[in-house]
Amino acid sequence: MSSLIQAMKIAGTSLRAQRARMNTISSNLANAETTKTPEGGPYKRLDPIFQAVPMRFDEQLGQLGAVEEVEVSAIIEDQKPARMVYDPNHPDANENGYVAMPNVNVVQEMVDMVSASRSYEASTSSIRAAKSMAQSALDITG
Repeated sequence: MSSLIQAMKIAGTSLRAQRARMNTISSNLANAETTKTPEGGPYKRLDPIFQAVPMRFDEQLGQLGAVEEVEVSAIIEDQKPARMVYDPNHPDANENGYVAMPNVNVVQEMVDMVSASRSYEASTSSIRAAKSMAQSALDITG
């Protein structure tokens, strides 16, 4: 029974990581046209960094092989340069009429959002399967 709980725990860490990914994608999409930030300059795209983290020793006791969870170790700014768009009437245009726009590609963000959504769905499916197996085990022993 403890391996089913471990499976649910691991899937839960994946759910948290994908939720953080969806939050950063949402932020990127919401700021795709933000040309001025408090730090100065255009918004910079955010990217979550995932990391596999070994489970604590006492949680692995009796397990075969290394079991790892996933966590978001950092959310970093994309270092790609801003897109320069010619718009001399924009209030943030430079002397040549170009505006520094965020380095956010809306199409890529939408693709990433679909990927994160599918990963989230896969994790919820594995939790449902583990729950069903646990219920079946209880039915057999009960």
